[in-house]
Amino acid sequence: RGISSLASSLICLCCCHIFLSPASDTVRSHQQDARAHAREEAKDLSFKEADVEELEQEVVVKEEEKHNYLSERAPALNISSLSLAQLQDLCRELHSKIDVVDEERYDIEAKVMLNTREIKDLNIKVLDLRGKFKRPSLRRVRVSADAILRSLLGSKHKVSMDLRANLKSVKKEDTEKKRPVEDSDWRKNVEAMSGMEGRKKMFDAAKGPTQ
Repeated sequence: RGISSLASSLICLCCCHIFLSPASDTVRSHQQDARAHAREEAKDLSFKEADVEELEQEVVVKEEEKHNYLSERAPALNISSLSLAQLQDLCRELHSKIDVVDEERYDIEAKVMLNTREIKDLNIKVLDLRGKFKRPSLRRVRVSADAILRSLLGSKHKVSMDLRANLKSVKKEDTEKKRPVEDSDWRKNVEAMSGMEGRKKMFDAAKGPTQ
C-alpha cells in the first residue's frame, strides 16, 4: 500500500508539472518582454533628458554670445555729462553708422538672393541632366507569334499559332462584282409620303409588322 501511494503521488506530481509548465513558460516570457520594454522606455527617457539638457545649454551659450557681441559693438553710453553739441555730434555719428549697416545689410541680402537664384538654376540643370540619360541603340527584330509563345511557355510545349487560318477567304471575283444601284428620284418619294395619304401609308406600314 505504501509503495502504491508513493507511485500515485509521483504520477500526480508529474502530471501537475506537465500541465503547469507551459503556463509558467508563458508567464516568464511575458515578464521578460515587460522588462525589455521597461528598459527601452528608460533608455528613451534618458536620451530625451540628455537632448533637453543639450538644448538648454545651447540656448544659454547663444544668449551669452549675443550679450558679449552687443557689449562689444554697442557699449552703454554715458550721456549724463554730455552737452547739447556733444549729443548732436553723437546722434550724427550713430546715424552715419546706421546708414553703413543698412548698406551692408542690403548688399548681403542681394548676395543671398543671387545665391538662391544660382542654386535654383543648378537644381534645374541637375534635373535636366538626370532626364537626359543615354539610351542603348536598339534594332528591330521580327519575332513571330510562335516564337513568342515558345519563349513564354518553354521549348517543351509545342504551340503553333496560324493567324491566317481564322481569316475569311474572299475571292477576287466577289470583290470585283458591283451591286446594282437603283436610280430613283428622291422627289417622288417625298411627294408620295406627303399629305394625309403619306401619313396613312406610314401608319399602315408601322401597323403591319405588329399584327
